[in-house]
Amino acid sequence: MSVSEGNEGLAAAEGNGPAIRSIRPDQPWRWLEAGWADMRRVPGISLTYGLVFLCASLSLVVAMMLAGLSALVPVMVAGFLLVGPMLAVGLYEASRRLEAGLPVQLSDVAFVSSRNVSQLALVGAMLAGAMLIWLQVAGWLFALFFGPIGIPPLSEFAPMLLLTPRGLAMLVIGTLAGGAIAFAVFTISAISVPLLIARDMDAVTAVNTSIRAVRRNFWTMLLWAWIVALLSAVGIATWFLGLAIIFPLLGHATWHAQRALVGDTD
Repeated sequence: MSVSEGNEGLAAAEGNGPAIRSIRPDQPWRWLEAGWADMRRVPGISLTYGLVFLCASLSLVVAMMLAGLSALVPVMVAGFLLVGPMLAVGLYEASRRLEAGLPVQLSDVAFVSSRNVSQLALVGAMLAGAMLIWLQVAGWLFALFFGPIGIPPLSEFAPMLLLTPRGLAMLVIGTLAGGAIAFAVFTISAISVPLLIARDMDAVTAVNTSIRAVRRNFWTMLLWAWIVALLSAVGIATWFLGLAIIFPLLGHATWHAQRALVGDTD
């Protein structure tokens, strides 16, 4: 069942975009509850997606360590998470099928049939572009604070970052820059990808709808962004093992966020 019920007000549609609801501050917790309920209904599919995401994350880390770029692992992992909404397409489809009372098989969600494949690809390109921007910014900051030196291994870079004035300054500025990029990405992707699964619309309209949803429910969506960031951090802190559960949970919950925020009529 969708969590779009309640006393939320409905904003008028803008242009060709759907109307946006004003939601209650406690809605993000309800999205998590609904996401957990979906996981319990299709545990095999959900955990399969979680394990694939876990293996992809670990493979990325191992490849960077073997390449002698261990100091860049936190930067690359943060960038990888920026494209997370595109990697959860199958989870959105699973929740859509559950809501519609349709059978859910792994083949149904692994190869999602959508009228908006090209538009999904366009949003994916936007998110990949944001990831590249973040990596470039991180490189500029390193060069700005440490000059044209080679990137040291993580065992040497961590003390440089945490125990020197230049390192602490870079950490503060990098966190602020990364946070700004992450919130910008969150704004355009909060509901745009599941919206393209749910409706026949173009990527620009989906992204604009996501931006309007965040703008209309700013503090509630800020709480949701904080929840997503916190859970992701917990997953990473467990050597990525927690992501096997957290990734599908957030994927299913994001579907319910889209259903709660967007009106039933275009």
